[in-house]
Amino acid sequence: MTLFEFKSYAKEKISSSPSQALDIQVLLEHFTGLSKTQLLMNRNQILTQDQINQLEEALSKRQTGLPIAYITGHKEFYGYDFFVSPAVLIPKPDTEILVEKAVEIIMEKMEARNSTTSGNGQILSICDMCTGSGCIGISVLKQLKEEYNIPKDMLPKMIFADISRQALDIAKKNADSLLDLNDDIIRSKVQFVQTNLFEAIPYKFDVILTNPPYIPKKMVDELLTDGRSEPRLALDGDINTKTGSESSTDDGLEIIRELIPQAKEHLSPLGHMIMETGEYNAEQAAELAKKNNFSTELYRDLENQLRGFVAVQ
Repeated sequence: MTLFEFKSYAKEKISSSPSQALDIQVLLEHFTGLSKTQLLMNRNQILTQDQINQLEEALSKRQTGLPIAYITGHKEFYGYDFFVSPAVLIPKPDTEILVEKAVEIIMEKMEARNSTTSGNGQILSICDMCTGSGCIGISVLKQLKEEYNIPKDMLPKMIFADISRQALDIAKKNADSLLDLNDDIIRSKVQFVQTNLFEAIPYKFDVILTNPPYIPKKMVDELLTDGRSEPRLALDGDINTKTGSESSTDDGLEIIRELIPQAKEHLSPLGHMIMETGEYNAEQAAELAKKNNFSTELYRDLENQLRGFVAVQ
């Protein structure tokens, strides 16, 4: 079977996929090792039997609704290649906005400290709460190092925190791949903590970054019917963090109600929190932050819908 013949065959097999052409392209690139251009230039290349078997299995999984990222084990985020599994949410393009805002705020804080004698040389501290794959915190550190040329020893210290041990394993794998934990300086900058929100974290931070579960329970039920297999634990915002049971609110804000006051206690004076939420509850989440004496500013996603907010102590 040639590459061209496989494309025609695959279109029939996953005809119900809303991203059919992209799915086939990504699968071919992953299992053949060829680039998009190479696939176009070599459309008559014969696939090996091993490649055909792997692609057949991948198509069967995609037919069940399993996302391509879980099939390949990879997802691009902020230009970086992240490992993913059904233990973590698949990174979404809209979350890149949180990274942009974080880098901007962190750079402002670093410049402010360097402009004063008392603050010169002080290292910032950051928490990536509900880290999942680690895509937010890792992308922030890479941007600071690669785009802003911050020396390794001046990079912020960062705690990657999550309630899920499996998620932290993925985050650590990504940090090892993208940040190089074999480097003693880099390794000293990062820490991975399994914790229910800030329960096991005694420190204060200059910046807290968080993309917590924020989807209402009923919406989660509907989302998971398509076979996407994303972890409910990372989606459902209506779980009581103390009891682990579902709340009665069904507004996606139960975890955020617990998170905001805890974050306030763990922020240094003039500290920032940047939180992603849903378009259906971003305003309510920001109001909760205001009730905890934060100043807040909402921000929008790539489709101009409300996506989250920046809060200042």
